[in-house]
Amino acid sequence: MPFSNLKYAEFEMKCDNKVWVIIPALNEEKHIGTVISKTKHFIKNVVVVNDGSKDRTAESSEKAGAVVISHAVNLGKGAALRTGCSFAMRKGAQKVVLLDADSQHEPEEIPKFLKLLERSDIVFSYRTRRENMPSVLKFGNSLISYMIFLLYGIRIKDTQCGYRAFNSRIYKKIRWKSSDYSMESEMVANVGKKKIKYSQLPIRTIYADNYKGTTVLDGIKIVFDLLWWRIFG
Repeated sequence: MPFSNLKYAEFEMKCDNKVWVIIPALNEEKHIGTVISKTKHFIKNVVVVNDGSKDRTAESSEKAGAVVISHAVNLGKGAALRTGCSFAMRKGAQKVVLLDADSQHEPEEIPKFLKLLERSDIVFSYRTRRENMPSVLKFGNSLISYMIFLLYGIRIKDTQCGYRAFNSRIYKKIRWKSSDYSMESEMVANVGKKKIKYSQLPIRTIYADNYKGTTVLDGIKIVFDLLWWRIFG
């Protein structure tokens, strides 16, 4: 482990109620409890937005000690994150960390995100191991990254990685309208348009199950959305 128990305690005391972690979850009963438990080693304020799950995601999240907000039906990742972020803002969050529920992201990386937020307003992460990602999706991610640079002048190594963090003062500037996976690219586009200072952090990704994420159709929609936001946004 990168930190001693003493440093865990010091880190947690320093953060207090200033940092909130938001986890969107859809049918993640298998992993969500472990993700929350690991996260709470670093940040005590964990919100799970249960996005219309049909399994015991909500119950497992509550048992692990998270605040749970449930959507009656599945509204999409973007909608779930809006719900969670708005809740955190009302609670006085100064920093927000977005984390996926499927255990692909390591909560041990959180202190690195928060350190970079001392000199940037938003931190994007990029996956250093993507062997399990199908080649067509790797190509799609590269295409989306190129389109974002072409249209918005911002170079992001991994636009679709959902593990990211930001200072609350920029939330209104980066707030996305998309309810689906396009929200990740929309956030990047907003950072480019508003000239917001950003950093990038390499992370290790653990693929516990078969690859999940944006599909080819999602990628096509994202490219059209990027053009739409540039012309009409």
